[in-house]
Amino acid sequence: MSRGFVKEDDQEETPIIPPRAALPEGVTNYITPFGLQLLLTEKENIEEERANLNVQDEQERRRDLAVINGRLTLLQERVASARVLQPHDQVKDEVRFAATVIIKMNKQVQEFQIVGVDEADVKQQKIAFIAPIARVITGKKVGDQVDFQLGNDIRKIEIVEISYR
Repeated sequence: MSRGFVKEDDQEETPIIPPRAALPEGVTNYITPFGLQLLLTEKENIEEERANLNVQDEQERRRDLAVINGRLTLLQERVASARVLQPHDQVKDEVRFAATVIIKMNKQVQEFQIVGVDEADVKQQKIAFIAPIARVITGKKVGDQVDFQLGNDIRKIEIVEISYR
């Protein structure tokens, strides 16, 4: 049927599905065991949301289901590509994936854990392994100092402590 014979009210907009955290092309999707559990819990919650969808309007229901199914597809792709790295398997005296690191930068002490992109959360002091600061300190040891370019500034970072929890 030609689009000219369709009422405007019958045309549905394509729903916008929120993207997941960016993972650069060709980069392995490393994740901690805790991060994998977060993804699996999120999957259960989305499946429950889909099962309990209670929308009477058919057009709105189709749109809501399309968004939920799209989110679920993106999540399943992320889970399927996840490569779990165990913190206890990492080199203990070196900054690696899953390390909790204490650094000193500009005379301020900061602590954060290096995690997968899906579990990164600055409020919880977790940064993605692909973040610039994580890439600069990866492979360093306690006492090492590195230059970190932040905009036009170059800041010295000293590794104070490394642990794997």
